[in-house]
Amino acid sequence: MQNPTNEQLKEILTNASTIAVVGLSNNPERTSYQVSKAMQDAGYKIIPVNPTIDEALGERAIASLAELEEPVDIINVFRRSEYLPDVAREAVQTNAPVFWAQQGIQSDEANDYLREHGVTVIMDVCIKVAHSVTIGK
Repeated sequence: MQNPTNEQLKEILTNASTIAVVGLSNNPERTSYQVSKAMQDAGYKIIPVNPTIDEALGERAIASLAELEEPVDIINVFRRSEYLPDVAREAVQTNAPVFWAQQGIQSDEANDYLREHGVTVIMDVCIKVAHSVTIGK
């Protein structure tokens, strides 16, 4: 599996405005919250996707990607690697062009499935770090 280059990541992040975050916690101590808050502070709209919370970062949470009511540019995933194939199948139904699995998260099965459906795949990369490296603060 090969991730896009830094130049391609910059283009993805520059052109994106809405990020659905699968597994976003409403606990400020969690990495998903901290990373998503940084992205929100950088100007992105965040849509929390987590069936166990009502809201996070001031945004109403939805239980699954199937509940999305608007297009998203990036699906950012904070779920363990073994859940990625299921999340990938849901993601394809949304027509989101980019599937981004956070640092430490990857699945060959999900990668292959997403690429077969024309989705740009980024795995095992922190979106906050990529943003800071390619775009800066």
